[in-house]
Amino acid sequence: MRKAGPSLRAAGIVVAVDGPAGAGKSSVCRAVADHLGLLYVDTGAMYRAVAYALRGRRQLLGQDGRLADALAALRVDLQRPRGGGPLRVKLNGRDVTREVRAPEIGELASLVSRHVLVRKRLVALQRSLAYHPGIIMEGRDIGSVVFPDADVKVYLTASVRERARRRAEDLALQGRRVPLPVIEREIRRRDRRDRSRKVSPLRVASGAIRLDTSRMTEAQVVEALGRLVRKRLKARSDLLQ
Repeated sequence: MRKAGPSLRAAGIVVAVDGPAGAGKSSVCRAVADHLGLLYVDTGAMYRAVAYALRGRRQLLGQDGRLADALAALRVDLQRPRGGGPLRVKLNGRDVTREVRAPEIGELASLVSRHVLVRKRLVALQRSLAYHPGIIMEGRDIGSVVFPDADVKVYLTASVRERARRRAEDLALQGRRVPLPVIEREIRRRDRRDRSRKVSPLRVASGAIRLDTSRMTEAQVVEALGRLVRKRLKARSDLLQ
């Protein structure tokens, strides 16, 4: 994919990418952002940070007043290291990037994200990033709730088997061997939870382009998504001429 010039940063484009757990959204969106000069925002990391902050205090999810106070005291920041590399997640100034990637925090994040107060707090934070000249944001409800008028909306998905295979590979790199059937069951359970929650359920946003990556390499997905963004940028440029 070609590197983008300064004109892309001035375009003010908003790219919303949604999809189920394990679809590869993070790595693909990060790569496209690097190529096109966009700000990459991983909303899943935000929910994981909140889940990490609330670990051991799950009872707050049933106490709106105390939960609201706890959320108000949280500051979640996503920072890109100088020279590139994965986003760093900071919670009240402390780097918790490694901690929030623990499987148990991912499970808790799925529960925490169902709470209306949590989503309200983080959606407001996510929308505040729209001032940036150009962003690509990924999550579960970006095109349907956070930015329903996004310039480009994509629903990135893959079969349960393929998502489980990718997850198994990631875990193996971390030195953890988990049977594929176990991962598949967890993914199916996570999908049901995300799609059935009352607040901002996972769904294909109106006007979103569905992209099934089951038989695509990461490079092919990056190219496909980048092509969609470039097409939109060109259309906008033509309108201004």
